[in-house]
Formats: sequence, structure tokens, C-alpha cells
Amino acid sequence: MELVEVDETYYEFIRNLRMHPKNIKWFLNQSEITAEDQVKYMKKHSEHYRVCVLYGEPVGYVGVIENDIRICTHPSFVGNGVGYFMLSEIKKLYPEATGKILKHNTASRKLFEKCKIPYEVI
Repeated sequence: MELVEVDETYYEFIRNLRMHPKNIKWFLNQSEITAEDQVKYMKKHSEHYRVCVLYGEPVGYVGVIENDIRICTHPSFVGNGVGYFMLSEIKKLYPEATGKILKHNTASRKLFEKCKIPYEVI
């Protein structure tokens, strides 16, 4: 597993993963993101994002905007250490970053606790 910098080849992967029916419910903002909006957002913020690659395939992403961690793992890889790896690695780049987690998202709360990253319950 490795974290790679984000370029335009990953923009659509990030958008699709975030909008995936098994993932969207865990985000604070659950509105539809168009491809055009994604490109604008990523052009502005891509330097603060990393994609997790396993055997040459992207399996998740993590980013930090204004010290707020955004993380998402592909549903096929949940429970395989991908989230832990991404949080552990991003913590090295952004040691002061924290999370905002929806109250019903117990999996993310456990993950942030395991990585010893503070978070706010929303």
C-alpha cells in the first residue's frame, strides 16, 4: 500500500468513491457533486489530498482541508487496514489535523480513536 499525490487522473475516482451509495451517507455534505464541480475543487485542493494505491489500483483517498481530515475507503476494502494506513500516513503530513464525524458513524470514530486522532462528533 502506498499514498500517492493526486493529479487529474484521480479526480473522477475520488468523486465516484465519495458518491458511492455505501459511502455518501457518512459525509457531512451529502449533495450530488458534478464532474465539473469536482474538477474545480480538486484544482484548488489536490495538493492536500492523497490516493491510497494497492497493487496499482486506487482503493481510497484522504485529504486535509483547513485542518479537517476527509477520508474514504472503497467498500470492497473496508476492514483491510486501508483507512488505518491512510490516517496514519496523513497524520505525518498534518499532525494537527482533526476529524468531524457524524454521530452514527461508529466505524470512523473507532478508526480515529485507534489512530489517536482527535475528532468532533456532529
